[in-house]
Amino acid sequence: MENFINKNVLLTGISGFLGSHTAIALLNKGYRVIGTLRDMNRAESIREVIAQHTPHADRLQFAEAELLDAEVWKSLTKGMDYVVHVASPFPRELPKDENELIVPAKQGTLHVLEAAAANGVKRVVLVSSIAAVVYGKKEAELAKVFTEKDWTDVTNLQDTEPYFRSKTLAEKAAWDFVERTGRGMELVSVLPGAMLGPVLENDYGTSANIVVKILAGKMPAMPHIGFEIVDVRAVAKLLVLSMEAPHADGQRFMATAGPMTMKEIAATLKHHYPNRKISTREMPNFLAKLLAVFEPSLKPVLLDLGKTRKVRGDRAVKELGWNPGSPSDAIISCAKSVLDLKIVQ
Repeated sequence: MENFINKNVLLTGISGFLGSHTAIALLNKGYRVIGTLRDMNRAESIREVIAQHTPHADRLQFAEAELLDAEVWKSLTKGMDYVVHVASPFPRELPKDENELIVPAKQGTLHVLEAAAANGVKRVVLVSSIAAVVYGKKEAELAKVFTEKDWTDVTNLQDTEPYFRSKTLAEKAAWDFVERTGRGMELVSVLPGAMLGPVLENDYGTSANIVVKILAGKMPAMPHIGFEIVDVRAVAKLLVLSMEAPHADGQRFMATAGPMTMKEIAATLKHHYPNRKISTREMPNFLAKLLAVFEPSLKPVLLDLGKTRKVRGDRAVKELGWNPGSPSDAIISCAKSVLDLKIVQ
């Protein structure tokens, strides 16, 4: 078994929800980590947050980097054994021009891969999304169970939205690059569902917004949708497993602990917090469509109204020994953290 202690990992997007948890997982295993940020002014506050969850924060350094700056990646990947590429634009509201998402997601991924290959990095682990598998489908296709062999069809604009297209195009570009010019560099992609779990600071992940809004009583009824849920801590561990396992090279791994509907999420929260005003009613589909006109963050959700997208996401469990945890643990730990941090009063 290869000794990973003192190996160097470049972790992009360390300030994000998954990035911070991944830094903790890497540091706790003995890696030296350089985490990239768009703004170095955040470095010390992020170090303080991470230091609360690992005794090894002294092995952490920071670097400023923009996805579209090709030169910075050439210097940052020098001397790195591995790159874990988490950074990708994920807005709370859709931009008017989808290229604001697609260009940095795809070009940024290629800049990182090109630099890593040129500098002899052993392996890159790319964070994609389950959204790169289950969308762009015709009605008849929704009867099947999707696996890592499936891809979202970005040409089907009826059943995709810009973020889903950005993740799909970025991941496809990564596999194409390694196939064409990878110079022996290994690539693994990890495709998480909606990530919940403990929020570490007030700048929290987009998925956690679901729990925040329900807990705060801002959802009088739930849209009739469901999605795959996973604990962010489990995803961080899967990124490390994907980096270390020799046989993971060239593979895609979906990261999910199972599906839940918005109504089931609300019911789980209500069970644990019976004194809070939490609605478990479902709203009719026409009302959800109407609300999305006034609440832009709901727009992507409309693709899933009344639809079920089934996946078989046990490949990482079987091949890497990964433990995905349970959806309810992810929900409750997320709720506890946003209450502790007073994000929800």
